[in-house]
Amino acid sequence: MVQTQTHSQAPRRAHAAPCVALIALWVASFASGCATTTTERLGLPPLQTVAKVDLSRYTGTWYEIASYPQRFQKGCTGTTATYTLRDNGEIGVVNRCRKGSLEGEEDSAEGRARVVDTTTNAKLEVTFFWPFWGDYWIIDLGENYEYAVVGHPSRDYLWILSRTPTMEESVYQGILNRLQTKGYPLDRLQKTLQPQTAPTTVPAGG
Repeated sequence: MVQTQTHSQAPRRAHAAPCVALIALWVASFASGCATTTTERLGLPPLQTVAKVDLSRYTGTWYEIASYPQRFQKGCTGTTATYTLRDNGEIGVVNRCRKGSLEGEEDSAEGRARVVDTTTNAKLEVTFFWPFWGDYWIIDLGENYEYAVVGHPSRDYLWILSRTPTMEESVYQGILNRLQTKGYPLDRLQKTLQPQTAPTTVPAGG
């Protein structure tokens, strides 16, 4: 999902999510000045987020159900993102995936997020390498925080997340229908391989 760094280890190559978070987002924030985004190319209106997010309910572990493929996600399966509230108001981020297969080596990354729109809590920024921050917008959210969709104002990044490793087809199709109304092209969207026996997760504040 993304890169990780310890005191004794140099940053490793990034992997998938989000999820929820997301090194390509801050790369895009700087690189997109020289490239045309999907929003610009298609002449789409500004991307809208959900009206309100309860961050205490949003925290916890999410499974990645589908996403726009990114180079830093290549080879990732079983991708998850875990968010925890910090005392300073920021959110701790830990992304994990299995490389190559569900039995492959685990890759993980740690970062942090901050809210940039306190009216809704739906617009955040994520960093894994200070001082670079990338937009993390919550654009769809289940009533019981059972699923979430994370986007980017460029519409070049997209993650569908769930508290369970699988999602009912009717719920998934409903998300796709709403993404279409938001102007998101769906031909790039690919489902993420997840274990069938993984536990259901619940919000940390639930």
